[in-house]
Amino acid sequence: FNLILVSAVWMHLPPSDRERAFRIVSELLAPGGLLVITLRQGPDDGRGFFEVPVEELLQQARGRALGLVTQCHVPDLKRKELSWHTVVLQLPDDGTGSLPLLRHIIVNDNKSATYKLGLLRAVMKIAEGAPGMVLARTDDYVDIPFGLVGLYWLKMYLPLINRYELRQSTNKNKGYGFAKDAFYSLANTSIFDLRIGAQLRGEPAKLLRSAIQDACANIQRMPAHYITYPGTSRQVFSCDRESIRTSHHALSLDKASLATFGTFRIPTAMWQCMGQYACWLEPVIIQEWQSLMIGYEVRYSMEAYAHALRWDEGIRDTNEVRRRAGQMTASGQQLNCVWTAKKLRDNKYAIDHCFPWSRWGNNDLWNLMPATEKANLQKSDKLPSAALLHESRPLILNWWQEAFLASRLKERFLCEAEAALPLVSASGPQLENIFEGVLYQRSRLKANQQLPEWTVHV
Repeated sequence: FNLILVSAVWMHLPPSDRERAFRIVSELLAPGGLLVITLRQGPDDGRGFFEVPVEELLQQARGRALGLVTQCHVPDLKRKELSWHTVVLQLPDDGTGSLPLLRHIIVNDNKSATYKLGLLRAVMKIAEGAPGMVLARTDDYVDIPFGLVGLYWLKMYLPLINRYELRQSTNKNKGYGFAKDAFYSLANTSIFDLRIGAQLRGEPAKLLRSAIQDACANIQRMPAHYITYPGTSRQVFSCDRESIRTSHHALSLDKASLATFGTFRIPTAMWQCMGQYACWLEPVIIQEWQSLMIGYEVRYSMEAYAHALRWDEGIRDTNEVRRRAGQMTASGQQLNCVWTAKKLRDNKYAIDHCFPWSRWGNNDLWNLMPATEKANLQKSDKLPSAALLHESRPLILNWWQEAFLASRLKERFLCEAEAALPLVSASGPQLENIFEGVLYQRSRLKANQQLPEWTVHV
């Protein structure tokens, strides 16, 4: 149905029946369909009404992957002691069928382990935060490094299993196909050390190679094999896995190195959907993941489960870039605010996240820029407008050149930009290409998250 209206009905259902009722009603919605529910709020007049907290209904909506369109609260037309709270929910639709398919996999698909959710979340995080890692793209499919999927898999499961010891399957006596000696040996490795652009040497490099290889083998054998189109055995994802020799040689977590583990292929429409709707999809995945783990074994409070599932990109950090800026001023180089062009003196300046950390947690070098303290305060968690970025282009390019390309940070700067920004060519990410990638990523953040824009008023 395109519209289901539940008016002055929900309060007749006892609390024990409401979750099942909501599940049944939500499954009757067509993609893009609306579910409108009015909730009676006020004293029982003897007819056996039940109190319905609004938050309970919203929680059930999140669990069934419905988005909140709007809600309002109005008094009853005649009875002063009564009021009505109307909630309008929608089953999102991206127009390609990908969103309903993803919802089906997350909410309805049979799961004896959390692996399907883990794979979806890993690919979604890559589509959202590392679109530059695409190896090839056609109208039908997108190829990404299989090693990157394995790396993100480890970032999710290392804390869940090693730190919190949370069961991830129905069988408590069975281990995990990917969690071999190398996985457990990484127990004390910081998740921040597994970021794109990082480099490991010696024994840590050997262990990580082995753990990624084990993760890729398990992904190919389990979730990628069993995530299929409804009613068929046709896989949604395909994998071409390569076996590599583990060694103590340095391992750079860049596109080329992660591609040596093989190729992971995603339908192009689904890739676009995951990147665009990540801020809606991730809470649904996390809620379903929490429910599965609690069903396997109750160990902690809901807050603890949520904390265990948190995607950790480290803390907001500008220290290294501030040190680099300090080195430049100490050697007599002039620093300018990239937004106002004002000269920066006496260490009285800020290092600003071009795309705000609070909305897109990214500490990459290309995203950190010198600014006056006043401009940084005014910008806050807003996006720089497209016009402002164009005006600031010469100052930004000069900052990148002097601060990073002319220093030991060059390789890291280029690797991070290639991973995070679309349109950056793997054959040679020049500053012009990187800047175009920043412009494109700005438009994606604006469209996907509706972030407010900022233009200089200093």
